[in-house]
Amino acid sequence: MNEVFGTIDNQSLVDRVEASLIDLLHQRKLKVGDSIPKEVELAAALGVSRTVIREALMRLRMVGLIDSKKKKGAVITSPDIFGNLAKSLNPHILSEDTLKEIFEIRLVLEIGMADLLFLHVTPEDIKELKQIIKNEPASTKNQMFEASYEIAFHGKLYEISQNATLIKFQSLLLPIFDYVEKSSLFKPITGTKKFVSHKRLVAILEKGTPEEFRNGMRSHLENHFVRLNR
Repeated sequence: MNEVFGTIDNQSLVDRVEASLIDLLHQRKLKVGDSIPKEVELAAALGVSRTVIREALMRLRMVGLIDSKKKKGAVITSPDIFGNLAKSLNPHILSEDTLKEIFEIRLVLEIGMADLLFLHVTPEDIKELKQIIKNEPASTKNQMFEASYEIAFHGKLYEISQNATLIKFQSLLLPIFDYVEKSSLFKPITGTKKFVSHKRLVAILEKGTPEEFRNGMRSHLENHFVRLNR
């Protein structure tokens, strides 16, 4: 234990202890369900009081890294990553730079999911996508798509990916997308460039290749990229 930690000074003591405990979890390659050392052992190894150890452990409990179990003490748990993330993804408290970067994440994800889509797409999925685009209004000046159809179409693509983590992440990002679209963060585009439509994307997904879809999605989102660079 002493070889793992070294001495901790008194500056931001609980922060340093918390960081050292996380290092311990990594160094020992502990997995979900494994027990961590007792408080008294950790206090002795770090040269701090058990009160400091308890506060640091409480922080780890709050983010879901550890939990207390009968007869086992504190054990490693699988944290609710998205539950913790959701608490901070409030567009009203994020900086403009952060909002832009999150919007960029959306663009990158949707271009990059092509292989997953072609791996899992079914005829029924194609039918649902065609139903979504059937009633889409034509694009209007300064607006590429009606927001509800945009959300429905792209949401279906995330669903087709069958990647539960990606789907959860997208659901957290939706309020950010909506906020950015309605805000003055990006100026409306006048004289939009020609872009690949939802209809064309469905046709590629039905009979094309992942590479064609990536290129099509990149073109579909072209005007969003233009807005990012303004």
